[in-house]
Amino acid sequence: MQTIGSPLMWSLFAAFVIAALLVDFFAMRKQGAHRVSTREAAIWSVVWVGVSFVFMGWLWWYLGGAGADEAARSLAHAKSLEFLTGYLIEKALAVDNIFVFLMLFTYFAVPAEFQKRVLMIGILGALVLRAVMILVGAWLIAQFHWILYVFGAFLLFTGIKMWWAAGQEPDLDNNPALKWIRSRFKISPHYDGERFFTRVGGARMATPLLVVILLVGIVDIVFAVDSIPAIFAITTDPFIVLTSNVFAILGLRAMYFLLANMHERFHLLSYGLAIVLVFIGAKMLLIDVYKIPVVFSLGFTAVTLAVTMILSLKIPPKGTPGGAYPFGAKKREEQA
Repeated sequence: MQTIGSPLMWSLFAAFVIAALLVDFFAMRKQGAHRVSTREAAIWSVVWVGVSFVFMGWLWWYLGGAGADEAARSLAHAKSLEFLTGYLIEKALAVDNIFVFLMLFTYFAVPAEFQKRVLMIGILGALVLRAVMILVGAWLIAQFHWILYVFGAFLLFTGIKMWWAAGQEPDLDNNPALKWIRSRFKISPHYDGERFFTRVGGARMATPLLVVILLVGIVDIVFAVDSIPAIFAITTDPFIVLTSNVFAILGLRAMYFLLANMHERFHLLSYGLAIVLVFIGAKMLLIDVYKIPVVFSLGFTAVTLAVTMILSLKIPPKGTPGGAYPFGAKKREEQA
């Protein structure tokens, strides 16, 4: 498997990720359990996006983008564009991930001051899962070229399924993962701070916070299975695949708190994501017939997401004259 990642580049990247996580953990521990304001989330979101673009600029410079060697400049431009396209796709898919987190937090009535810790654990799990799956995926592609067709067909199916499910309210009550967790643990009806286990009447029980953590881990696995093939449609370079994924995930916690109160406004975004996944799946299936340029993939993804977000602001959700129902609200209203 060909990659631009030298031992030095891998080492610097690993050191940066560790430092970023330590800063995040230190800030979280110092602040303690508290409600994250929109202003705080916006500042951290800008910081993480800015850091990602600084990395892309450094990558371009390191590969010779500012040098006199035309071959080096060409490589630097190509790899920077691959990183940007992969980052945008992973960031867009992370938005759908965020809406699922919001559904879980609403369903289990997770206090706002506890959500930060759950998201941090979820991000750590996502980073580990992505790293393992990317390395395995890169090895599979290097050994078996035809696996790209499997990835393409899977993305095509996922995109169609996402389009079909868009706008439908998820039913957590009948979720198999939640049923399995409930069959394995005695669950307390109340939270006990940020603890995962508590005692109720002398019996040791899991708190709802542990259930949410387990479900977030399952969500990480599901979304990793969707997003990893998507980035391999842009590039098969493990360094670009991993870095674009990691930078998209690092800002996930801040982006959640920024978008938590805006999910009703972007009710059509799932349709845009479905179109992007179908496009990427088709790109993989056509890879040996016609290789769609990365710049076209970047433009198509950006335009599709922008159009669906604009249409979301102009077209009200179906059956909701004043806005969309928050996750679970419609069902609770019907039951009441």
